[in-house]
Amino acid sequence: MKRYITPACIVCFVFMSFLLNSYMLVKAFPLILWILIPLFILLNALPGIKPAGTKSLRLKICNHGTLLLTVFVCSLIPSLLWHAVLAFLTVPHAYMDLVWSMVYCIAASAVLFWNGILCVYCTSTQMGIKWRVIGALCGMIPILNLVVLTRIINVTSDEVEFEIEKESISTSPALSEICKTKYPLVLVHGVFFRDSRIFNYWGRIPRTLQLHGATIYYGEHQSALTVKESARELASRIKLIVDRSGCEKVNIIAHSKGGLDCRYAISEFGMAPYVASITTVNTPHRGCLFAERLMDAIPESMKNKVATVYNTTLTALGDENPDFLAAINDLTAEACQKRNELLTFPDGIFAQSIGSVMEHPHKGQFPLNLSYRYVKNFDGENDGLVGESSFAWGEKYTLLRSRGTRGISHGDVIDLNRENIRDFDVRAFYSEVVSDLRRRGL
Repeated sequence: MKRYITPACIVCFVFMSFLLNSYMLVKAFPLILWILIPLFILLNALPGIKPAGTKSLRLKICNHGTLLLTVFVCSLIPSLLWHAVLAFLTVPHAYMDLVWSMVYCIAASAVLFWNGILCVYCTSTQMGIKWRVIGALCGMIPILNLVVLTRIINVTSDEVEFEIEKESISTSPALSEICKTKYPLVLVHGVFFRDSRIFNYWGRIPRTLQLHGATIYYGEHQSALTVKESARELASRIKLIVDRSGCEKVNIIAHSKGGLDCRYAISEFGMAPYVASITTVNTPHRGCLFAERLMDAIPESMKNKVATVYNTTLTALGDENPDFLAAINDLTAEACQKRNELLTFPDGIFAQSIGSVMEHPHKGQFPLNLSYRYVKNFDGENDGLVGESSFAWGEKYTLLRSRGTRGISHGDVIDLNRENIRDFDVRAFYSEVVSDLRRRGL
């Protein structure tokens, strides 16, 4: 558990090992159960063997579960050794002592394991679907289940340590205003998503920016419309923000198709006077050749079926008139080329773009780890959806590459999966982007 191996952890480990192998003592002194059982329940019930420095209940529970799983694994060896000795001493004349000792041990171990595994399954973000599925599939395979469990412990302990360090940095008084820009931020999502308080499209980024002084609004437009119709909705939303808050202008940070929508709103719907800056993130300014080829290859009947299912589902979830096919068609290279000829560059507005590429897609999250190779055939280096050659736009262009072997995908760049990527701290990156806007007087 690295820095979070506390004296309490050591006491817990020693006590659990003692409890799991204490049948003979309990047999000799039955009243000791009145001490052992309450303490055992207390250690399992309280997420109080917790790391200092965090107010997050999620992290406390995740750390608690990790500790219990660590104790479970560490107590297996002394338990097995003890029962081997006990078998030699009691079989066959007193075999019931061995049986009852095994019952004690299995019951206590089961409580430790299930308490711990439920805690980390319910609270860990870094386990993702991958390790949850692997853990479930390998749970009944001897030896392999311990290997997987050890890996899960490593993942969750690293998560607790990393998140507490980030929390400590985020709440530092010295950083409380580094993202306090003159104009508020408007975060604009990409296609097939909506802004939700339950699942934030931008992951952990908004909270970090707000802790550093930023004021944040969201685009709140529908999930799948043409660029023109999305731009119309965004124009109304920006005007509403300006009117109600009196902020005069906004700084836009837009991801994927959202960047195209915002460019259209500025150029064709008169939003230029209300926008101080626009930052596009992994936006296909020159389109996706992959999307174009894919739409040509899929039979018309299949496209219509997928579109019908999507449009029906998103209408039920709150979209007024989603149009799956129209949104996709507006991302093709041909559509983007025609639109680029129409749209004017936003004079007087600081415009910049950000892009990222993946390196070894098999290390990324599904489904972008699969689509990467297909996109590469058409668009070259890419983020799993958009080719690198399509990102650059505006006065300044930043291409993100991780120094490791994983790369940064279309979802990673907005923290969609809440994954801690080695060599790329997404929250620190956006803090620097917004800090730069502040230094520019925006």
